[in-house]
Amino acid sequence: MTTTGIVILICAVVVIAVLAIVFVRRRRSQKLRSHFGPEYQHAVREYGGQSKAEEALLARQKRREKLHIHPLSEVEKEHFSAQWHDVQNRFVDDPSGSIRQADTLVCDVMKARGYPMAEFEHRAEDLSVDHPMVVKNYRAAHEIALAQEHGEASTEDLRQGLVYYRDLFDDLLESHPVGSQGGRR
Repeated sequence: MTTTGIVILICAVVVIAVLAIVFVRRRRSQKLRSHFGPEYQHAVREYGGQSKAEEALLARQKRREKLHIHPLSEVEKEHFSAQWHDVQNRFVDDPSGSIRQADTLVCDVMKARGYPMAEFEHRAEDLSVDHPMVVKNYRAAHEIALAQEHGEASTEDLRQGLVYYRDLFDDLLESHPVGSQGGRR
C-alpha cells in the first residue's frame, strides 16, 4: 500500500470514528431528553450547558439504580389516600395548614417508597428519574410552600400548590385517574 493510500485509510477511519462519536452522543441526548422531558431543559439551564446537564442526569440515574425504591402495598395506598382526602378537606378552612400537610404527606409517601430524604433539591433530583413529568410541579409546589411560610402566597397560589402536590402524590401512589397521562399539567 502506498503512503497516499495509508493516509486516506487513516483519514477514513478518523472520519468514521468522529461520526460514530457524534451519533452516540446524539442518541444519548435524545434518550435523556425523551426520558426526562421538561426536567432535561431544567438541568440544561441549571448546569449551564447540555454536556454538563447530561452528565448530571446520568449521575442521577446511576444514583437512583442504587436505591431500593418499591411500590406501596394496597394497605399503604389506602392509608395515604385517606390522609390526602383529609388534606383536601382541610384546605377550605386552613389553606396554609393544608399546604404544609400536603408537603409532609408527600415526604411520608416518598419515605415509604424508599426515597432518601435529603435536602429538597436532592429529593427532586431523585424523583426526576422516576417521575420526570411532575417534578417541575413538585418544585413549584415547594416554592409556594416556602412563600406561604413568609406570608407571601395567596389562597389561589396555595390552591395551585395543592394541585401540584396532588400530581406528585398520584404518581407516587401509582394511582392515576382514568384517562390520566401521569398527572395534570
